[in-house]
Amino acid sequence: MATSQTSPPIPPKYLQEDDLSEECKKFLSTLPKEKAWIGSYMYNYQGFWVADRIIQGVIACQQQFQAHDSDIILVTNPKSGTTWLKSLLFALVNRKKHSIFEQNHPLLVKNSHDLVPFLEHRIYGDDHDRNYSSFTLPRLFSTHLPFTSLPKSVQDTSTKIVYLCRNPRDSFISLWHFTNSLRLHYKDTNSIEEMFDLFCRGMSPYGPFWNHVLDYWKQSIEKPNKVHFFMYEEIKAQPKLQLKRLAEFLECPFSLEEENCGVVDEILRMCSFENLSNLEVNKNGKSSLSEAEYKLFFRKGKVGDWKNHFTKEMSEKLNHVIEQQFQGSGLRFSYI
Repeated sequence: MATSQTSPPIPPKYLQEDDLSEECKKFLSTLPKEKAWIGSYMYNYQGFWVADRIIQGVIACQQQFQAHDSDIILVTNPKSGTTWLKSLLFALVNRKKHSIFEQNHPLLVKNSHDLVPFLEHRIYGDDHDRNYSSFTLPRLFSTHLPFTSLPKSVQDTSTKIVYLCRNPRDSFISLWHFTNSLRLHYKDTNSIEEMFDLFCRGMSPYGPFWNHVLDYWKQSIEKPNKVHFFMYEEIKAQPKLQLKRLAEFLECPFSLEEENCGVVDEILRMCSFENLSNLEVNKNGKSSLSEAEYKLFFRKGKVGDWKNHFTKEMSEKLNHVIEQQFQGSGLRFSYI
């Protein structure tokens, strides 16, 4: 009697690695590679580590994207508060077009990753040849790319760059949880010990972590009108002050009337972790490009969760790495 065989489930798009061009596959074969946090391998391209399924988008972005002087680009290391800051930026910059008090505000029905797209995530579906010139001004984008690997037009224009930095301990823990959630299709997870070793050796997505942070830190000092550098922990501690500073940097400061009407407070309320994570789109929706569930982008959003995972040895090891890498930079991290 014949037995029926069940085909393995098709992996979501963010795990598919067979849609790369032959040219890209050949190029990848020339690059150093390491175990990936999500898929099979990540590759060292221009000094940073990137997944094979994203490399085509990275190269296309570098070659094709034409920045405008009015563009605003949010840059983060992965899992440094990207989803939250995208929401804050969208609400802030578009508050004249979309009143923060309107019941059908875009942030209430769409995930912020749809409203503020990644420059390098251009290899899936309709986004492959997206015509960014059709965006309304100012155009909002995001990226995880290091400064030296940004499209040349971004560096050569008056494009504003907002860089959000999170302390490396919480960044690592958030990244480890997130990538393991995305690996559930494989029904296996990466151990914290193995991933921590990679992180400390600089082998994390878009890492080394310290190179990424230091490049933008230095740019913010040299070009304060172009690069605004601030900490995730600072926004958590003083959200109203930091949002007003961000508005001033982007040359769209809040008026006294707006402050008196509660616009600043309402933006912070609507974009809070509690509100965003409980929206229907973020509880049950998923990306049309990557097929990643939006709920995976909302875990805790707290400062200091690393304490629930780090051993004394892990803490001491990362302290040593951070002390070495950031020595003399003037940059300090809050771990709370």
